[in-house]
Amino acid sequence: MTRRIAILGASGYAGREVARLVAGHPELHTEFAMSARPGVTPAEPELPHDPAILPLDLDRLSQVEGVFVCAPHGAAAGLVHAALEAGTKVVDLSADFRLTDPAVYAKTYGLEHPHPELLPEAVYGLTEHARDDVSNARLVANPGCYPTSISLPLVPLLQAGLIDIDGGIVADCKSGTSGAGASPQARTHFGNVHDNFLAYGVGDHRHTPEIHAHCGTSNIIFVPHLLPVFRGILATLYVRPQEGVTCADVLACLDEAYAAEPFVRLYARGLPELDRVARTNFCDIAARSAGDRIVLVAAIDNLVKGAAGQAVQNMNLMLGLAEEAGLR
Repeated sequence: MTRRIAILGASGYAGREVARLVAGHPELHTEFAMSARPGVTPAEPELPHDPAILPLDLDRLSQVEGVFVCAPHGAAAGLVHAALEAGTKVVDLSADFRLTDPAVYAKTYGLEHPHPELLPEAVYGLTEHARDDVSNARLVANPGCYPTSISLPLVPLLQAGLIDIDGGIVADCKSGTSGAGASPQARTHFGNVHDNFLAYGVGDHRHTPEIHAHCGTSNIIFVPHLLPVFRGILATLYVRPQEGVTCADVLACLDEAYAAEPFVRLYARGLPELDRVARTNFCDIAARSAGDRIVLVAAIDNLVKGAAGQAVQNMNLMLGLAEEAGLR
């Protein structure tokens, strides 16, 4: 049975990726691909297989069963509210519902939350750790790309008590330029990225509160870097194990957590690389000893597992479909 969905913000990187995945999905059909902003007349599609992007028309949302909201923070919350009022399931790819405290949201994003009344019901959709809640949700907050790359390797180890949190955790992460979105800006201009490599947002990146909240500790130093590539995140995490805990123990914990997961792959040998996860919904993870530390390495495609792919994975569960549908 085909389930009809709408994509709001279909012209951005995440929205276009959702459209690409839904186009190959056996049970989802894009009924409407729309702009995320009222009064905008989208350009005609350039390629024959690209969906026509319509002007925003919230009245049409009652005709679909699921909505992907791919709008910037602040603008997304109103669209989410309208979609829920229309009776649809919603996966929000913005940051608007990832933080449960409206005061933390206001401090992080510089504006009051537009719909704080919806925050208590939003399910944080790190699918592998929220499957039951996602299945029963009408609103899922899709995790950010950096938090996904950090949380998947860390959460099982933190829950099992294998990491010495007081010893500090360093999350050294590198992302492609698509993580900054499709809007032009000087920092991601080709001339500033080509043959260059840099750290940014040290100490004040907007994903930091999300990482701390959903990993359950503020003892994580998050340092993002910009790679001269379009897509992908490589996260290198430096952790101190509890006394007596070995790398073999860490690997066994990760294997127990993810052995049956369709989109998490553990490395017995070698280390994850970006080209192995490009255009896939996989998160590849490895763990290695390094002196008194254990180094975790994780790789994802920031536009797929870090955005559109995880969103489709969550929508599949919300609509009662096979979790892997359209993602293989």
